Amino acid sequence: MADGRVAICPGTYDPVTNGHLDIIGRAARVFDRVVVGVVNQPVRKQETLFTAEERKGFIDQALAANGVDNVDVVVFSNLVVELAREHGAGAMVKGLRAISDFEYEFEMNQLNRKLAPDIESVYIIASPDYSFLSSTGVKEMATFGGDVSDLVPAGVAAALVERLKR
Repeated sequence: MADGRVAICPGTYDPVTNGHLDIIGRAARVFDRVVVGVVNQPVRKQETLFTAEERKGFIDQALAANGVDNVDVVVFSNLVVELAREHGAGAMVKGLRAISDFEYEFEMNQLNRKLAPDIESVYIIASPDYSFLSSTGVKEMATFGGDVSDLVPAGVAAALVERLKR
């Protein structure tokens, strides 16, 4: 049975950004327990830069550094509603930055609601500091030598420099 005090926060997190961490942290203040689901192989995006285990590790490190202790991070390869059911979650939390995010999430909400009407979708609007921030943009900046150290956790910034050496 779904518990309204438990939420999942699914995503690709390739890589996790400070915007993602802001949404996760805010969700952790609202819900008793948050399960961050790192999708193993995303369907709508190309191959990931980092493995699922690396992405999970970045999030674990960042949460530990920020003292967030009511969040678990897991890798998943099934439907997001199945992830919610596995963890007894009654809600799915997603961040919204812009209208384009809303359009995509609205469509996903309708599909997920068809599969699991008992699991609510909850949307958290991005903080102004992060409303422009995306993993794709961070990777593009890092690819061309841009400084992303204020956009991602320190471990992610270092990994991006190493992974994207040109």
